[in-house]
Amino acid sequence: MITIAGAGLAGLASAYELAKRGVPVTIFEKAEQPGESSVARFAGGMLAPFCERESAEEEVITHGGQAADWWSQVTTVTRRGTLVVTPPRDQAELTRFARRTSHFTEVSGQAIAKLEPALKGRFERGLYFAEEAHLDPRQALDDLATAVQRLGVEIRFGTSAPPEVDLNCTATAASLPDLRAVRGEMAILHCPEVQLSRVIRLLHPRMPLYLVPRADGLFMIGGTMVESNSDRPPTLRSLTEMMSAAFAIHPAFAEASVVEIGAGLRPAFPDNLPRLLEHDGSLHLNGLYRHGFLLAPALAQQAAHHLLKETCT
Repeated sequence: MITIAGAGLAGLASAYELAKRGVPVTIFEKAEQPGESSVARFAGGMLAPFCERESAEEEVITHGGQAADWWSQVTTVTRRGTLVVTPPRDQAELTRFARRTSHFTEVSGQAIAKLEPALKGRFERGLYFAEEAHLDPRQALDDLATAVQRLGVEIRFGTSAPPEVDLNCTATAASLPDLRAVRGEMAILHCPEVQLSRVIRLLHPRMPLYLVPRADGLFMIGGTMVESNSDRPPTLRSLTEMMSAAFAIHPAFAEASVVEIGAGLRPAFPDNLPRLLEHDGSLHLNGLYRHGFLLAPALAQQAAHHLLKETCT
């Protein structure tokens, strides 16, 4: 029997890997339903290793390369790539982004219009990362919880974990050396007038942002990274930047309904890379930072290997 603290992204992904191998698993979760207390519910759900390389280490690409295939086992994954654009005045940002990334095709304004007809005439050039994908984070968490329960995993909702568990996946609630919180802010807009089929990244020297299409005319916009452990609602500055970015992508967003705003605290280590480490009698999987859905599959596989090797010796 393997015990896990936390039925968020890391805990559920690890349980899935263990249960697939026939190992009995019990998860202890304080919340009453999967993902309720997880910062992953505020994520964009982008499976974009090549774009993330612009500001992350090579490890993000190596660990994240198979994420789309992994998630396709349990939830719907949209494989339409990522389109990176920028206003004419910020073309230098596009050049800089291209230098730091790979696996893209440079596209003209005409090519952008073919990819996304709604953006016709709005951008002169861009970068198209055809191999990238995205998913709906909340649906993915629900689907993953269902998948692990079908494999026999017991999730004890509304229950605190015992002092020592085999695997601790409690994110910022864990008392780990060097772990810090990085605040991220987001908004969900309803704008059925705009039809987009893939993630749009808008480069800006002050605050690069992304727009992720979801079902029924909904769009998630986010991208802020604030070194803060405050869980208050998004600031006016961040919301202004996000709404301005949406308007820059398409003017119809000026009439969009703001369905939800939110802020979450993402766990991160000093190098912004996740870790598996032993602390206070438990193995910890933590520090997924802004790469949760991208890196959780690989880290969950590592955790399962580590735990099974220990229990078999």
